Amino acid sequence: MPKGQPNEGLARLLDEADWTYRQLSAAVNRIGAERGLLLTYDESSVKHWLNGAMPRRNVRPVIVEALARRIGRPITLEEAGLGASPAMTGLEVAAPEHDLNTIEGLLDTGRADMDPSRRAVLTTALYSATLAVPGFGEADETLDRLEHQAAGRTVRIGPGDVAVVRSMTDKIADILDELGGAHARPMAAAFIVNSVASYLRADGPEAVKNDMRAAASDLVYLTGWMAMYERAHGLGQRYYRQALGLAKAANDQVTYCRTLRGMALQAANLRHANKALELADSAAEAAPSAGPRLLAFLRGQQAHGAALVGDQQLAFSRLTETEAALSRADNRRDAIGGYDQAAYFFHQSAVLYALGDVPGSITAMKASNRVRPPMEKQGNAHANGLLAQRQFEVGHIEAACATWNVFLDDYAALSSSRADEHFEIMRRRIRPYLKNARVRELNERAREMARQKAAA
Repeated sequence: MPKGQPNEGLARLLDEADWTYRQLSAAVNRIGAERGLLLTYDESSVKHWLNGAMPRRNVRPVIVEALARRIGRPITLEEAGLGASPAMTGLEVAAPEHDLNTIEGLLDTGRADMDPSRRAVLTTALYSATLAVPGFGEADETLDRLEHQAAGRTVRIGPGDVAVVRSMTDKIADILDELGGAHARPMAAAFIVNSVASYLRADGPEAVKNDMRAAASDLVYLTGWMAMYERAHGLGQRYYRQALGLAKAANDQVTYCRTLRGMALQAANLRHANKALELADSAAEAAPSAGPRLLAFLRGQQAHGAALVGDQQLAFSRLTETEAALSRADNRRDAIGGYDQAAYFFHQSAVLYALGDVPGSITAMKASNRVRPPMEKQGNAHANGLLAQRQFEVGHIEAACATWNVFLDDYAALSSSRADEHFEIMRRRIRPYLKNARVRELNERAREMARQKAAA
């Protein structure tokens, strides 16, 4: 679009969205906050854009995503009159499927995540709520692409190499639980770049190659989970989609549906209720013959999705199915994507909170905390952060302070963006209540911890 001319493309999309200037500006501000941008646009800003003023480069994808979410289909920068689309590096817009379903695409993501100078940009990549997710049985070219890139290979892999990837994935999951994603995710990215990509290019028996793709998919799924947990939602979505491609190439329905379930949780965290339910249902459909533990894992997420869209009857029905499935499972708990009593009560708490039953959600979260393994510091910190906020919400200030003190016990050892967010919320919530002795004690402890974290 020539400079200074009215932006007809943006005007057409605004009409299609049936939005006022105020509604578009509010959506842009809200979505900008998802990627760490503090935006304060209003109706006059939209008027300037429509008259031909070009928004800042890092804001243009946000405008496009706002319109895409409203209209319900992908939209390009060109269509919105906001310039040519940048190179698909995963730093500004969602990467196309052909990049995600290649070894080079996975390497690009991993290399950027390893590099601290690039990671700061990568973690602000924008989450897209309009991406379609193909069904597990739908034909695609993922395997052909992987095989093509491995043509002419001379290195061979065996079952021992697959075991290495599985073992490293479990160990990274343990580090995540104990120390937080800020330590664990760069390790995962480095292992993907330095080892896993080479394994995926190697030759070997077909069964071993499939096992390697499945193992790689598990690791990439975990890395996406960590990115999501660290509020790097665009990056997390990119890893998730790469995990889906590897799972399909391996014909691994279990990891495929686990990944879709992770994507459903991500959508729920970002308050995309309909997308959260759609992805949770897609995850369940991808695993029609799932065992009882995986079935519980999937039904629990469906219950949360149903609650987010306000379907109380379906939400409680799914919770009942979750409990029944879990009662049939053995006592084994997978390191990656496991489901246990703590997870069930956490889902119950999420469902009750989404339906407006805050006291009930508090009771369920306490039950979850009682049965969660104490070594899961990151999970405990997140659960206690939510519990304290809900206790505070119903006026139980001293109980909230007690829970926040337990949260701080775990937070001291963690390097986690989500735990940082809980810490910031705590300090903000208690500030008006410093006349309360328990609040003052908590505030003083928080100030000291903030000084320690800053000096570390």
